[in-house]
Amino acid sequence: MVSVVGDRLAQMRATGGGGPLGLTVGRLVAVVVGVGVLLLLLPTTVTYIHPGHVGIVISRTGGGVERIPLDAGLHTRNPLTTGIEEYPIYMQTLVLAKAPNEGTPDNEEINVNSVEGQPISLDVAMSFELDAMKVPELYSTFRNNIDFIQHNYVKQTIRQALQEVIGGEAIADILGPRKAEVVNRTQSLLDKRLSPYGFLVKQFTINEIRAPQTVIDAINAKNVMQQAALTSQNELQKNEFQSQGDSIKAAGHAKAILAEAQAQAKANHLLSESITPTLVTYEMAKKWNGQMPQVSGSAIPMIQMPKP
Repeated sequence: MVSVVGDRLAQMRATGGGGPLGLTVGRLVAVVVGVGVLLLLLPTTVTYIHPGHVGIVISRTGGGVERIPLDAGLHTRNPLTTGIEEYPIYMQTLVLAKAPNEGTPDNEEINVNSVEGQPISLDVAMSFELDAMKVPELYSTFRNNIDFIQHNYVKQTIRQALQEVIGGEAIADILGPRKAEVVNRTQSLLDKRLSPYGFLVKQFTINEIRAPQTVIDAINAKNVMQQAALTSQNELQKNEFQSQGDSIKAAGHAKAILAEAQAQAKANHLLSESITPTLVTYEMAKKWNGQMPQVSGSAIPMIQMPKP
């Protein structure tokens, strides 16, 4: 037993333990370890928020989220008790379109039905910004990043809004004259339903509409018939206008002839009233050269002088 204890003391002396030298080494190791831990933790005590983003401060102890987000720049924090989640607040565009290979997981086209029950596929895009002061509430609601929220909740909201609007419209109107109205009404619904979560909808567009080919053919045939009917109607109106023009022209010509005849008749009447025997004799006398007719007979001379 004595020999065992002696061996143990000899081992402690050899290793430096059990004396002032052992205590010094232990403290040095502790200091080195402490400095190393501080060096590892130091970078995490400062957080840099990138421009165009805000930082969401999350409590690691209670799981709560601070209501005021961090602006862009450097911020200090306790890495043991808090976490930081960055959210972009700059303009973003969510594009939901048909994938090149149909049926693939990344196919994000929107499928709805018209008022006739016809299926319609749409490629759409929505540009938006996030209200910085509402970002903490947005994160508290979904507990996920913005990309996940866009391709899940926002996509479903867009599909529902389009179904409500397009579901009350005829497919021919959606493809034609009422497309702009459909876009405006859908954007209004999206702004109303997404704004409580901090989404500021700037623009919504329908980039492409795909309908069954049979429906497209029927609409095209109808358009051709309507165009032909419109052409016939225009031709008929043209003929009617031409006929009316000819009638007006003929009536004007007849009126002109009548007016000319009436003027001539009036002139003849005035002329006949103005011719008197005295005037005739006077005109003949003006043209008589004073010679009597060379052939005598029983006829009375043409010119007879007035009796005194």
